[in-house]
Amino acid sequence: MAARLPARFIGSFLARSTAPRSAVTTTQWSQQVPSKFVRAYSSDAPASAPLYARLKGDLKTAMRAKDAPRLAVLRAVLAAVLNASKTSQPIETDAQLVALLRKTARTAQEAADQFRAAGRGDLVEKEESQIRILEEYVAESGVQSVDEAELRDMVLAVQSELAAEGVDAKMGEVMKKLLGPGGRLDGKDVEKTTVAKIVKEVMGSKA
Repeated sequence: MAARLPARFIGSFLARSTAPRSAVTTTQWSQQVPSKFVRAYSSDAPASAPLYARLKGDLKTAMRAKDAPRLAVLRAVLAAVLNASKTSQPIETDAQLVALLRKTARTAQEAADQFRAAGRGDLVEKEESQIRILEEYVAESGVQSVDEAELRDMVLAVQSELAAEGVDAKMGEVMKKLLGPGGRLDGKDVEKTTVAKIVKEVMGSKA
């Protein structure tokens, strides 16, 4: 006869299996980050990112206030910054931080959608509260946003500049001119995928 598993083990297993497997929430991520790593961020602070300093300060405030949603968001974002610092693409500016905040918000929204489909309203509310916090930081970041109409004007201007320089204005050259250091979009809040889409639409066959 097969050995019987303890009832508490079965109950725990069933409870875990009710959540969507593909949804990795901001809360779950932050819980995987030991508190000792939170103290390590000070030595890896991006020098040109005032928003980073605010996030670190707010982390301490959230810990004192026991603000669980904000604490989960800040731990996840700061952990991502720390991980990026060990790669060839560190997060060093407010614009890069804003891009990370937007990416984190998209992930949280995907998780919320999955929880909603699974009938887990409690988890949906947790994700949505964290999305609101992320959007708050984006809105107050001071990083300039660029809409699609402005992007189109910039693409046309860059095309003209490249033509004047005798450079064949292909998509790669236009993207480099827009997004590179000192470019029109350098330091601005804009999604690279959106830029690529607008460049392709404006340039048509030359893209």
